[in-house]
Amino acid sequence: MRVVVQRSKFSSVTIDNKIAGKIEYGLTLLVGFTVNDDEKVIDYMIDKIINLRIFDDENGVMNKSLLDVSGSVLSVSQFTLYADASKGRRPSYINALRGEEAIVLYDLFNKKLKERNVDVQTGVFGADMLVNIQNDGPVTILLEKENKK
Repeated sequence: MRVVVQRSKFSSVTIDNKIAGKIEYGLTLLVGFTVNDDEKVIDYMIDKIINLRIFDDENGVMNKSLLDVSGSVLSVSQFTLYADASKGRRPSYINALRGEEAIVLYDLFNKKLKERNVDVQTGVFGADMLVNIQNDGPVTILLEKENKK
């Protein structure tokens, strides 16, 4: 599982000229899945994401977590995180989990975030989305967890 975490002051997802999800302050997450990802990987990533100390404290030091600042999450499915462009000029997506399997994990990921008392907004899995991210800092972190079965 790969997640691009971006601290944001405002983010939104628009589909067919309608806003599907938006947040005012928190984290924008671009979320991708690969083979062998499962609930254990999701649990690990959620714990890591919500406890990352990447928000400023009173002294301007990144010392607070999403939970500390009561931030929201905009979660966007992103199979292209598993693009392999090592050969040729056209990326291969063979390492991305197939859509019918990935949507199950994506829905579980968002459900579990909500269970941790996080306000979660989303795009629409598989839709053509316009994602607007006002990256704060900028702060962008790539998280990855491999499940070796």
